[in-house]
Amino acid sequence: MSDDSRPSTEGEGAERPRPQFGEYATAEEQRARIQRPEVTEALEAGVAPQPAPAPEAPAAFSVPATRGGRVDRIVTFGLLFYGLFSVVTTIVQLLNFPEYAERGAQMLGVTATFTNLSAGYVWGAAAAFVYGIGWLLTAVFTWRRLKSGRLAFWIPLVGFVATALVAGVCITMALVGDQQFMTAIIDSVPN
Repeated sequence: MSDDSRPSTEGEGAERPRPQFGEYATAEEQRARIQRPEVTEALEAGVAPQPAPAPEAPAAFSVPATRGGRVDRIVTFGLLFYGLFSVVTTIVQLLNFPEYAERGAQMLGVTATFTNLSAGYVWGAAAAFVYGIGWLLTAVFTWRRLKSGRLAFWIPLVGFVATALVAGVCITMALVGDQQFMTAIIDSVPN
């Protein structure tokens, strides 16, 4: 065969005219035009046909969109502000880790002195850093979720749990590093 842009010839040497009205349409194209007579009318009028509307899902199978409403925003911002207050006060306490550890021991009814000061200050600062970064990341993810209009109240809750777990590991490392302090706490536990 020759170039497709040239009209093809039929048996007697006569040129075949270019298709103008869809006579060379495939079966699928013909079915589509039959199902949408407005396309045929638009093409006959010389107007570009409108695209077919997207089929709608049946009402029984439609999934309701979970959109965040006013209550979700109020609860979310309340959790974020409470978290900010909690994080700031915790950071201030963790930066003076020996006092933080001794106050925790007093809550347990134990009189103990935290003596591993260098480890306490390093791990206390690490825990404070984790709390600060954890709150910032939680706020960013919450803001993005609120901006997209989806439910967001759960993000501050998950952010708190994740941040507390990581910061708890830092605090535990500092406490375990002081054997005298840990011995005093363990000895106070009733048998």
